[in-house]
Amino acid sequence: MNELKAGFVGLGAMGWAMAGHLKRVGLLVGVANRSIAKTKDFAQKNGVLGAVDPGELAQHCNVIALCVSADADVLAVTRAIAANAQPGTIVIDHSTVSSKTAIEAQKIIRAAGGDFLDAPVSGGVEGAKNGKLSIMAGGDADALARVRPVLDAYAGRIAHLGGIGAGQNTKAVNQTVIAGIMQGIGEGLALAEALGLDPAVLLPTLSGGAAQSWYLDKRGASAMRNEFNVGFKLSLMHKDLGIARDLAAAAGIHHDVLDKSLADYAQLMAQGHGEEDVSAVLRLKRRR
Repeated sequence: MNELKAGFVGLGAMGWAMAGHLKRVGLLVGVANRSIAKTKDFAQKNGVLGAVDPGELAQHCNVIALCVSADADVLAVTRAIAANAQPGTIVIDHSTVSSKTAIEAQKIIRAAGGDFLDAPVSGGVEGAKNGKLSIMAGGDADALARVRPVLDAYAGRIAHLGGIGAGQNTKAVNQTVIAGIMQGIGEGLALAEALGLDPAVLLPTLSGGAAQSWYLDKRGASAMRNEFNVGFKLSLMHKDLGIARDLAAAAGIHHDVLDKSLADYAQLMAQGHGEEDVSAVLRLKRRR
């Protein structure tokens, strides 16, 4: 591949920070977003192209990273890029979607002479801002090697899990584990509150032992203060866990934690809490 000219599609809380890191290392040419106002805002603040759509971005960039919300969005953006892509263009998808979508998107880009990597991320908004995301990638190893400088701009760890779809399958496992962790943290913190334990003493004590986890460290104190607007939206987690449950059902394994978590997040969404962080599951664990 010639000199890397990177574009970024999707300027949400994570995407904005990730694109900013690409600008910092001198790789970013332009950005695109569903909201053109946000596109213009980023472009003006960073001195890059503000594309009206991903198709325009593809005319100027040979590697384009995506961080969007849903499977349909990934496929729509991929088709727009493919229609205008230079030969050899590589699309890197950081969204959380199904592995079937990743496989379909790769076919679309390869038909246009390029390639596609599914590369979902973990680490939250903090990881994006700090440039320390964990990236779980699937797809061609040579394509991954060519775009490594792009990923290095905002990743603390990059793992190649296998062929196309392996990254998304790994993210499904990741979200399943998080769902179980949040169930345990929610019940544990609700119990702590009911017993009158002091969070200032309790939380560092738990984090100093076997109960330590990223979510306990990052979300425990805020959850106990009823602050649920600090991280990953539970409505998005509900979408991710649906993907994971479909995979679990197809694989023939038990998925009790997934079922419980999906039901809990659906209940919270129905109560108007869909924009809150996943730690809001604590709301359902407290005394009635």
